[in-house]
Amino acid sequence: MAHLKDRRTQNVAGDFYVDSTCIDCDTCRWLSPSIYGRKDGQSIVHHQPTNDAERIAALEALLACPTASIGTEEKPTDIRQVQTHFPLPISNGQGEDTAGNVYYCGYHSKKSFGAASYFIQRPEGNVLVDSPRFTPPLVKRLEAMGGVKYMYLTHRDDVADHEKFHQHFGCDRILHIQDITTSTRAVEIQPTGTEPFTLADDLVIIPQPGHSTGHTVLLYAGKYLFTGDHLAWSARLEQLYAFRNFCWDSWPRQIESMKALSQYTNGYRFEWVLPGHGRRFSASAKEMPAHMQQCLQWMESAE
Repeated sequence: MAHLKDRRTQNVAGDFYVDSTCIDCDTCRWLSPSIYGRKDGQSIVHHQPTNDAERIAALEALLACPTASIGTEEKPTDIRQVQTHFPLPISNGQGEDTAGNVYYCGYHSKKSFGAASYFIQRPEGNVLVDSPRFTPPLVKRLEAMGGVKYMYLTHRDDVADHEKFHQHFGCDRILHIQDITTSTRAVEIQPTGTEPFTLADDLVIIPQPGHSTGHTVLLYAGKYLFTGDHLAWSARLEQLYAFRNFCWDSWPRQIESMKALSQYTNGYRFEWVLPGHGRRFSASAKEMPAHMQQCLQWMESAE
């Protein structure tokens, strides 16, 4: 819960504010860039909402914040209505994805340093990608959307409340054996090795070691690539990139993994990059190879 006494002085005057507990995870800034910005290593409110759309966006970011660092001077009477918005259909900033069955969960968890989580709604069984906070409003919405059959975990860092989701939904969790720790040793499905693991006709798990030893990415329906901490869009660089300063296993190994992914081995294609950390990105299947090559060139120059 944000505290007015800790309100950052860099916020513009008005109802919404960010306090000093912000961990600079970037969630509010990519979710609602018209309202939130960055100053001196933390988020701030740089523009107060002036219409309904801006207010809704500001409240969605408030709910998504992993550290509850966003507050309002006046009690938001419309907060319960905004809670029903999550999970949100994914958007590239120019409108919602037309497929309509891939969603952003919101409700980031401090346990995973604010990583994003996604939800795939499919007739064969829904998939929760990485773990959001286990919070009643989101759980109720997931129940209404058909529950969770699989909980896919990209890597060891973003598991957060996985046990609570497993207990509630009875979902099978999936995490590569190389990233199993004490808190995840009971995970039901533990892929091994470096070869792709086919979970279903439309779900392929692709090992991508580097950020961590057992990091994997999930390709859904030949269009959506859920990348955890392996690949994301950088607003600063204006390109796809990887986290050189947060590579816990091997940067050379991560480069080799990215090379294999960029070559679309086994005929893989994708149009969306949906990361845990960093910003999402979309491009046509024809354009994506050039973006991947640009990413690789940057990675090799950053060695």
